[in-house]
Amino acid sequence: MLIGTYQHNIDPKGRVIIPAKFREELGDVFYATRGDDFTIAILSKKAWDELGEKIAQLPSSKTVKLRRFLFSNAAELVPDKQGRVLLPQKLREYAGIEKDVVINGAGSRVEIWDSAAWDKYDSDQSEEDVFGLMEELEI
Repeated sequence: MLIGTYQHNIDPKGRVIIPAKFREELGDVFYATRGDDFTIAILSKKAWDELGEKIAQLPSSKTVKLRRFLFSNAAELVPDKQGRVLLPQKLREYAGIEKDVVINGAGSRVEIWDSAAWDKYDSDQSEEDVFGLMEELEI
């Protein structure tokens, strides 16, 4: 399970270090796509393949917009020796990322947020927002 929060910077070439703990779980090759709340979602190859299979099982008429949203600007990422990956410009633009980022574990995926966007999202959250679901899941 991918957990934790890390702060990093995007270098002038558009590269960011993916924390070692996340790279251990994501593997040698992983995938980036548009995520919820204008984030970049990072999935392991296994999770990426499972997502593709789930979408393929649904009628094309129901998934055409989702397929375009997820796959059109997706990228395969391979970390260099320092653990850096190049985040495609289109994904950085989608997420409003210029320099400072927050990299969060989100269970089965990693999220990369613009740091200011994460701070706003995080400060706007209240415990009431999640209590109902926590009760339902008996957490």
